[in-house]
Amino acid sequence: MNNTNSTKHLNIGIIDLIQCVRYTAGLAICGLVIYYLTKIDLGLAPWEVLSKGISLHVPLTFGQVIIVISTVVLILDIIMKEKIGIGMILDVFLVGVFVDLFTMLDPLPEISSFPVKIVVYCVSIFVMGFAQFLCMSAGQGMGPRDALLVGIGKRMRKVPIGGVQMMLLCTVLAIGWMLGGPVGVGTLIMMIGLGPALQVWSAVFHTELRDVEHKGLLDYVVSDQDV
Repeated sequence: MNNTNSTKHLNIGIIDLIQCVRYTAGLAICGLVIYYLTKIDLGLAPWEVLSKGISLHVPLTFGQVIIVISTVVLILDIIMKEKIGIGMILDVFLVGVFVDLFTMLDPLPEISSFPVKIVVYCVSIFVMGFAQFLCMSAGQGMGPRDALLVGIGKRMRKVPIGGVQMMLLCTVLAIGWMLGGPVGVGTLIMMIGLGPALQVWSAVFHTELRDVEHKGLLDYVVSDQDV
């Protein structure tokens, strides 16, 4: 009787590394947009409203609160047994870092004109849509909030996924608003416009995001027998 002991190790190829860089670039763009939309002050997206609201009551920066919330959501994803990928880990820790970095550097100008703010906000949504496209098409796992939506949706199958998303966003938005988070016309623009913006980029690059196969962390673990 032969006993074969196989050792397990990580197997991450150059393509995976490139996709991780791509994912990180998308997160950096997200951080830049969140920083600037906060500066424009027309209201933020629901999750950022929650993060900003909490940051007003704790000794943490806006970016640090984003990291804390993302970590909590990641734990919920694990509890719901959703696939955890490298991209999700990057999302948890890097978006908040990028937001704080751009806030410190403050590279973009102030805007005083309300009409110009609206135009910049709409353009920023398309930029955010591009950032989301980069992340979602990289195949390195969904972001923690997207995984949370999927996990809740699996447990509420009688409710359309769009309805689940709306309930989740409305809950997050309501809590953030009660904590003092910035809700305004920009919040409405973001909720209405981000989906179509993402769809535009999907069409531009001829990519069906629902067909993208995502890798979980365990997909990189191989044994000697698999090589």
